[in-house]
Amino acid sequence: MSLPHLPHHQGWIEVVVGPMFSGKSDELIRRIKRALIARQRVLVFKPRIDARYHATDVSSHDGRRAEAIAVYDSAELRAHLTEPLPDVVAVDEAQFFDEGLIPLVLELADKGVRVICAGLDMDFRGEPFGIMPNLLTRAEYVEKLYAVCPVCGAPATRTQRFVNGKPARYDDPVILVGASEAYEPRCRKCHIVVAPEVQEIL
Repeated sequence: MSLPHLPHHQGWIEVVVGPMFSGKSDELIRRIKRALIARQRVLVFKPRIDARYHATDVSSHDGRRAEAIAVYDSAELRAHLTEPLPDVVAVDEAQFFDEGLIPLVLELADKGVRVICAGLDMDFRGEPFGIMPNLLTRAEYVEKLYAVCPVCGAPATRTQRFVNGKPARYDDPVILVGASEAYEPRCRKCHIVVAPEVQEIL
């Protein structure tokens, strides 16, 4: 994504969304590295719940990494932001954070910080995920990425969850950290969510 030139002191919010395996973390890491090349001060955060590939680093599915701080919630994230504030604050897997992240990123942008958030815009049921709708409406820049549906080859906008090799039920827990063993990208047509009353038929 090409951003218009803005004064260095002006803050804003960027949000990168899409299904799993669409390259969100790759894109976040790319933006982080460009900021570091520009000799900007960068702090990167991730939710402690996401330790699939590394306990602290932000990691993409293909192994790219960026050094990060793992935190439990927005309050712990805020505690790491002491004066002078960094030029850039990046947050991976933003959908796992609590509502307190919204006022925090707004405050940072108002103070001249560039805030970059990446996360799932929809949960496995195809419904808005956590704070993401609120975050998307507050952002100056939004980029939606797509994966490839392995069933039909169409652009994938959703995340399919599997339990014991079968599509997950609608009433299964929303948060279940996993990778290719539990999830794959799907297009709208091939995305399946099983209603509780028909689960036994499958």
